[in-house]
Amino acid sequence: MKTTSNSTVELIDLMGTDLTIVNAARVSFDKESEWYFDDGCSKMLQAKDFSLINYLARHNHWSPFAHTSIQLRVTAPIFVARQLVKHQVGGVWNEVSRRYVDDEPVFYFPEKWRKRAENKKQGSSDENIPFSTQALNEIEHSIRFSFETYSDLLKDGVAPEQARMILPQNMMTSWYWTGSLMFFYRVWKQRSDSHAQMETQEVAKQIADVCEELFPVSWKALVESK
Repeated sequence: MKTTSNSTVELIDLMGTDLTIVNAARVSFDKESEWYFDDGCSKMLQAKDFSLINYLARHNHWSPFAHTSIQLRVTAPIFVARQLVKHQVGGVWNEVSRRYVDDEPVFYFPEKWRKRAENKKQGSSDENIPFSTQALNEIEHSIRFSFETYSDLLKDGVAPEQARMILPQNMMTSWYWTGSLMFFYRVWKQRSDSHAQMETQEVAKQIADVCEELFPVSWKALVESK
């Protein structure tokens, strides 16, 4: 049985740069900026464009940040995917379907098990539960039993679209997720909150790492305007 304790976020494709955002704003005045080359090789924004991006973020002029496109491939447990798919406006989502594939699934097992929070309707505390080896073996056994039952159903000729129903929520899934810089900023802003589930926060952090590398000036301005 294949297992993992990690989710991943991979950049697939990209349209736009910090300069794209600048010019999406400057077109209102029929103006356009260009990169400044400080040593003949390194390109950077001009000071006026750097200031413009910060102004846009501070005053919530969000539309210029939406003239970009980032395509990611995210791999995470189903229970994380079902939280993230709620972000519908401005994003496009296409996911692996077990109606069509029946290869061996991978299951998520956390490195630590968190205690239930007493002061929240949902979520967990910072305290971990020290499970015994026997308890961990029982958890693994329950997942293995589901996987073996799934495999037996397929061997008996049951359609994958029905056999999949007995697989647990800790099964890993994978999807293409495309949206603008503004879209992924909003995803990160909500899912990096301390009330978000820890596993979802981890995916949000990886999304932020990708966006920060691609749009360093714009991402910093958006985060600081939070």
